[in-house]
Amino acid sequence: MLLRHTDKEIKERSALTVNPAKTCQPIGAMYAALGIHNCLPHSHGSQGCCAYHRSTLTRHYKEPVMASTSSFTEGASVFGGQANLLEAIQYIFTVYNPDVIAVHTTCLSEVIGDDIPQILARAREDGEIPEGKYVIHCNTPSFVGSHVTGFANMVKGMVHYFAESGGKKLDQINIIPGWVEPSDMREIKRLAREMGVTTVMFPDTSDVLDAPLTGRHQFYPKGGVTVKELQSIGDSMGTIALGHFASSAAAEALDAKCNVPYEILDIPYGLLATDRFIDTLRRMAKVEVPESINAERGRLVDAISDMQSYFYGKRVALFGDPDQLVALSEFLVTLNMRPVYVVTGTPGKKFEEQMSRVLEEIPEAKFKQAGDIYLLHQWIKNEPVDLLMGNTYGKFIARDEDIPFIRIGFPILDRIGHSYFPTVGYIGALRLVEKILGAIMDRQDRDCPEESFELVM
Repeated sequence: MLLRHTDKEIKERSALTVNPAKTCQPIGAMYAALGIHNCLPHSHGSQGCCAYHRSTLTRHYKEPVMASTSSFTEGASVFGGQANLLEAIQYIFTVYNPDVIAVHTTCLSEVIGDDIPQILARAREDGEIPEGKYVIHCNTPSFVGSHVTGFANMVKGMVHYFAESGGKKLDQINIIPGWVEPSDMREIKRLAREMGVTTVMFPDTSDVLDAPLTGRHQFYPKGGVTVKELQSIGDSMGTIALGHFASSAAAEALDAKCNVPYEILDIPYGLLATDRFIDTLRRMAKVEVPESINAERGRLVDAISDMQSYFYGKRVALFGDPDQLVALSEFLVTLNMRPVYVVTGTPGKKFEEQMSRVLEEIPEAKFKQAGDIYLLHQWIKNEPVDLLMGNTYGKFIARDEDIPFIRIGFPILDRIGHSYFPTVGYIGALRLVEKILGAIMDRQDRDCPEESFELVM
């Protein structure tokens, strides 16, 4: 990619993106749909789009991703995809027998202007949707937003199609986890259980995209939020939405539809964001924080206290999804590091408002929404950093600029483990501390003179 020829002179670009720090909406919608039990995501567009979305998720999670497609041809591209979608719904229920088909659109079907609600109404009228089965949808044109937007749209679709209110509040809390790893969703549920709180997490990809190898193929793994659970979210005591970009739309829609109060928090990366999540869960469920969770917090604080001298003043560049970047930047500030460059490809002024708050004590910090990795590289070329954090595509900058690199976010295509080990909560934060310290110390050992090559820190 000839990144060594990236120009240091920064010019305003309004019509050109180079190395986008995002991917397209349908990938996010597909990931969210996989978090419903016995659900088959369906791509209303061409086979090529669906193949790309499936392969990207498969390469990140190292798991087979099942999805179907309307398989547009030239005829559907001209006359519309209604016939394709009606035939697909009939075929899918007959052959694959899911509980839910989750339809998302693509650029092609959006440009044509297919009316998905009308098509689904026609399918119901024709008896193509069996009793006790469901078809839901969301609109996900790739030419606006990002994969985070697509995720948010599908989760909002879950609320639209499933949420009901029976008038009697249930002793449970809804948690919308945002785009995090399956292991993160499992860790969030574990923390809630430790506090004695019953939760409904939607979507929930744990035990779906990190299912164990049993030697027997299971088309629909055991994980995912069930239809019954989704139908109950309208009677929950409240909703905790983690991440403004990925989760707030669904929380707001549920409140408007079923009068379920909500609080929007940052994804619980690091000490302070996890503190806020635990405290909100405590208040909303009216429970006490057990000593076991206090002990987890104490171990994290102990590790930070022991190692803070190695973190102090280190300059960091980050790129990725906005919800993750806000919480990660706050955690780095907590470690006395300096997140000086932060770029997300997802558009939204809310990101810059949040980053202004998080980085108010770092005057040299630069951050941009709807930015790209090329701009981040230009910033680094002008004033180098000590650490780079982001998805796999950061490896090219890390190599060309000789910067320690930590992979985090989506997609990570060239490593394993990210989907199995949590980075949320106090335990996840401890893992992040270990990874950051390891990257810094590895570079120190590599570059130091022989007389400073110490065995003990």
